[in-house]
Amino acid sequence: MDSSPGYLESHDHGNCPAEIALRVMQGRWKLLIIRELADGVRRFSDLQRSLTGVSQKVLTSQLRELEADGVLARTIYPEVPPRVEYALTERGQALLPVLEGLHAWGQGLQAPS
Repeated sequence: MDSSPGYLESHDHGNCPAEIALRVMQGRWKLLIIRELADGVRRFSDLQRSLTGVSQKVLTSQLRELEADGVLARTIYPEVPPRVEYALTERGQALLPVLEGLHAWGQGLQAPS
């Protein structure tokens, strides 16, 4: 019986689940956006304020891509001016353990060797 991790089994790299996941998460700000939405619904201005250094254009692009991939949902309220809120979907919530794992791994990198 082969006990190789699942990511080693696929030789069809175009359909490799890890590569598909990386394509969804590709982008400098996407993991940070998900981190910000982990605590609940956020408005665009709140996200922009908490993600120091992101431009409005890039944030908009990354949010649209995450929405298209089903990671987050955007709700527009018919107010003047319009209020737009973002929240993680079930697919986005499923990424939180991955974020926790990256956080733990990063802590290990910070520890003196």
